[in-house]
Amino acid sequence: MNIFEQMANIGAEVGRAINWKNKGNQEYSQLAFERALELLYFTIEDKKNRGRLGELCQLKEVLGDYFVGANEYKSSDDNLNRYFYQFNLAARKNV
Repeated sequence: MNIFEQMANIGAEVGRAINWKNKGNQEYSQLAFERALELLYFTIEDKKNRGRLGELCQLKEVLGDYFVGANEYKSSDDNLNRYFYQFNLAARKNV
């Protein structure tokens, strides 16, 4: 998969985690967050994404801060969804 598809898949899991969190189901939210991290780690390890390591590692930090930390970066459901939405659009255009 190209970077847009990889990021869109990560975004889908982040969206699920947000939705479950908002519904009050912490267990499912945590599972979706963990899957998002798993996909993010695969994306980081993918050699073709070496030029994006800074952004990918910052994303890992932001997601951890938002879902299990103190949200020091002041992330919101809306700004995370908007960030990933752009990758979803780009993935559709490339297909």
